[in-house]
Amino acid sequence: MRKILIVGAGQSGLLLALGLQSAGYSVTLISNRTADEIRDGNILSTQCLFGASLSHEQNQGLDFWSEVAPKITGIGVSLDGGQGGRAVNWVGSLNRAAQSVDQRLKMSQWLSLFAERGGNVVIREVTREILCKFARDYDLTLVASGRGELSTLFRRDETRSRFSTAQRSLAAAYVHGMTPSADDTLEAVRCNLIPGVGELFVMPCHTHTGSCGILLWEAVPGGTLDSFSKNITASQHLQHTLALMKRFTPWEYDRSKNVQLTDANATLTGSITPAVRQPVAEIESGLFVSAIADAAVTNDPITGQGANNAVKCAQVYLEAIIRQGDKDFDAEFMQCTFERYWGVVASSVKWTNAMLTPPPAHVSELLLAANDETRIADRFANSFDNPSDLENWFFDPVKFHQYLRSL
Repeated sequence: MRKILIVGAGQSGLLLALGLQSAGYSVTLISNRTADEIRDGNILSTQCLFGASLSHEQNQGLDFWSEVAPKITGIGVSLDGGQGGRAVNWVGSLNRAAQSVDQRLKMSQWLSLFAERGGNVVIREVTREILCKFARDYDLTLVASGRGELSTLFRRDETRSRFSTAQRSLAAAYVHGMTPSADDTLEAVRCNLIPGVGELFVMPCHTHTGSCGILLWEAVPGGTLDSFSKNITASQHLQHTLALMKRFTPWEYDRSKNVQLTDANATLTGSITPAVRQPVAEIESGLFVSAIADAAVTNDPITGQGANNAVKCAQVYLEAIIRQGDKDFDAEFMQCTFERYWGVVASSVKWTNAMLTPPPAHVSELLLAANDETRIADRFANSFDNPSDLENWFFDPVKFHQYLRSL
C-alpha cells in the first residue's frame, strides 16, 4: 500500500486525503489543530462553492449540507454612483446553485470522518526539519499549508505572479438577522463595487447556528475602508463594518442594520498577497515535496475562487496519483501534475488579478450593459463557476465587442 503524507487540513488537503483514503491509499494528515479546535475557533474564511466544485464533493459523498445550506442561485453586481445611489444594479442567474458552508463546520467534520475511517491524524506545527523527518517515510509528500515556516519552502514564480504585496485589506463577519434585498428575486451573492476605495461582498452562508450572512469588506490599502484595527473586539468589528456600510453601501446597510454576530468568533481580518509558487522543493538531498492548493497558488478572495480552486486541485492530484500506479512520485511527476492544475486555474488567477486593478473601459461598459441585457449578466454570473469562459469574451475588448454585437 502506497503511503501519502498531506500537510494541511483545509479544503484541498482534507478533500484529497479522503479521496485517497477511499481509493485504498495509506494517508497521514498533519493538522495544526484538532477537529474540536477548528470547530470552536475563529472563522477561517469566506467561501462560496460553485457547481463544478460542489459536484466533486458530491461525487465523493462529502456534501453533508445540501439540505440545510442556502441555495445560492445568482450573482449580483452594484456599482456605487455617488450620493447613496447605484450606477449599476443587476443580478445574473447561475445555471447551477452554489453553496457556502462555514469552513469551521466542514473542516472539523471532514477531519473527524477521516480519522473515523482509519486515517492517521497528527496534530502539530510543522517546520522544515519536522517535514524532512516525516517525508522520508512516505512515497509522496504534499504540502497544502503555506503558513509559518513552510511559507518560504516554495519559491515564488515571478513569471506567473503579478503582485508582490497584498492588494486588499480584508475584514469579514458572519451575522444573523439580515433581511432579503428588496430588488433580488434570487438568493444571490452581492458584489458591491466602490471605485478607488474597495468592495463589499454579501453572501448567504450556513454556520453552526443555521443560515447566516457573510459581510466581507475588501479595502484598497491605505484608503478610507482600510480602517479595521487588529485590536478591536468582535462587537467593535461589527459596528465598524455597519458604519462603513451606512456610508458607502446604504442599500446593503438598510437590510443589515439590525444584525448580530453568529458567535463570539465570527470575525476575521487580514490580507493576502496573490502569488504563484514553484510547486517542487528539495528539502534535503534527493527528497522532494510538492506544494498544492494555497501553498502553490494563492488568490485574493475578490472573485471567490480560492475554495473552488482548492477543490479542483484536490481532484487533479487525486486523479494523477491514482494514474501513476506503482511508478515513482518523483520531481517530474510533481511538476507535471502542477502544470495540469495550472491549466485548470490559470484563467481564474488572471481574472482575480484583473479585478484587483482599475477596470479597463470595456469592463465598465460590460457592467453598464448588463443592466439592460440579462444574457450578459447571466454569462458573467456563470463565469464564477467556469472562469475559463472569460477568455472568450471578457479579457479582450475586441472579443467583448464582438460578443455584444452578436446579442
